[in-house]
Amino acid sequence: MFKAVLWDFGGVITSSPFEAFNRFEAENDLPKDVIRSINAKHPESNAWAQLESNTISLDEFDVSFAAEADAMGYTIRGKQVLNLLAGDIRPEMVRALEIISQTLKIGCITNNVRPDRNRHPGNQKTQGQAKTMKEVMAMFDLVIESSKVGMRKPDPRIYTLACEGLNIAPQEAVFLDDLGINLKPARQLGMSTIKVLAPRQALTDLEQLLGIKLG
Repeated sequence: MFKAVLWDFGGVITSSPFEAFNRFEAENDLPKDVIRSINAKHPESNAWAQLESNTISLDEFDVSFAAEADAMGYTIRGKQVLNLLAGDIRPEMVRALEIISQTLKIGCITNNVRPDRNRHPGNQKTQGQAKTMKEVMAMFDLVIESSKVGMRKPDPRIYTLACEGLNIAPQEAVFLDDLGINLKPARQLGMSTIKVLAPRQALTDLEQLLGIKLG
């Protein structure tokens, strides 16, 4: 039935940046999830959307995000948020990629920031982390990055682009993401979807769909 499994990256293959957001909020006496609330306003055109679509610079994002935060009564710079994005690779997810790739195609659809726009003090990966990240990304048959293609989830076109790149129909794919808003258009196209709440939960759900033991 299935020919491919498509994965989000941050919050699925790696730990969620939302955890880092919450730590930052607690450390700075800010309400929990306020950063997510800022990013949820005008999600198709706000500073975050523009940065991930590669239409504004890092400095422009810094100012625009600060303005959006200020409009809600908070003082948060955009660069402070970008400092929180680097997550840790989840070994169980990498193992699942290894197993699935033996029989099915694997692809990645990720909303991200262009690498040269995310190089600033406080957000540098160690050499080992960068090497591991590169090795994991190389495992995929196809990687669709919002910052390179100029569109981002939940734009339906990005899912279609991934299917075309893997030469599959949407009905032949499973898609995993930690955000429900990103899963909805995938389902509407015909994909089977899994919301990632925790690694073990996601892999159990995926095992049931594929009929493959993943751990």
